[in-house]
Formats: sequence, structure tokens, C-alpha cells
Amino acid sequence: MTKQRAARLDLRQRAGGRLLRMINPLARRMIAAGMPTGAPNVLLTVRGRRSGKPRTVPVGMIEFDGRMFVQASYGESGWVQNLRVAGEATVTEHHRDLQVIPVELPPDEAAAILRRILAPYRRSRVLRALLGPRFRPPIGILSRYRIRIDDTPEEYLAEARRHPLFELRGVTSAPSG
Repeated sequence: MTKQRAARLDLRQRAGGRLLRMINPLARRMIAAGMPTGAPNVLLTVRGRRSGKPRTVPVGMIEFDGRMFVQASYGESGWVQNLRVAGEATVTEHHRDLQVIPVELPPDEAAAILRRILAPYRRSRVLRALLGPRFRPPIGILSRYRIRIDDTPEEYLAEARRHPLFELRGVTSAPSG
């Protein structure tokens, strides 16, 4: 990420990104070992857009209406750009590898899905005040803890524009090596 791009990020996003970079190596090991992390995390392996080497990152995944989704909680991060270029990925969960084809949803469709997923949950004004107007936890974490921050269709649309949502399709399973 360039310095100019980092300067545009909210302080909460920068701090959250730094924290995740420190925690991700531990989270990768925990998820690979099948240990709980307190979130609906999986390992996403995607080919690097420049190096061509496989890159593995923990991401929050949510299953809804028989579909699987991952959200770019910190915006245009490296795995998001790699996923767009590669057009395929592997999700590792519970010692199983799932080959997937990611489809980035347009913001209006993503907003509708985000809203449907979180509709049953109570809105937390306190959490929204703490996080600010632009920072959101991953949809998987909000769903797991049964809270929502946004209320109006416009708020969900703004969230979908800042943090792309991918549907993972074409799943096949194979034992993990």
C-alpha cells in the first residue's frame, strides 16, 4: 500500500491493519490446526498478482442462504487485489480445502446482502460511536455476535463501496494435505 493511500485511511483502519498484520501469523497457525479463534475465520490462499506464489491470509467467512461470502474488511488490501487478478482461490476450513471461484458483488447487491444478513440483530449505537462512520468489523464477526451498526440502505451501500464483498462459488472439496 502506498503512503498516499495509507494517508487516506482512517486512524482506526490503520491501527486495525497493523494489529491484524501482527496477529495474522498466529491466526494462520491456529486455523490450520483447527483451533477456535473467536471469529468465523478460514484460510484463503490465492496466487500473488506479482510473484505468482500462493499467499495465505485468514479471513472471516459467512455462510448465508447456502452461499459463502468474504468481505474486505480493510478495503483494498493485498488479498483483495490478488483475488481479483487470480480469479480462483482455495479456502481451508477444518482440514478441508475448497476450490472456489470468487465473484465480486456490485455494491448495490452487496449492500442488500449485508442488510439481509444483519437484519435480525439489534443495532449497537455504542459500537458505531466507538468505531466511527467509516470503520466496520467483518460481516462474519457482526453476525456471530448478533449486532449491526448500520441501519439505512444508504449506510449499507456506503459500507459495500468501501469494503468489497465476494461470493465464493463453484465449491469442490478435497482432503487437505
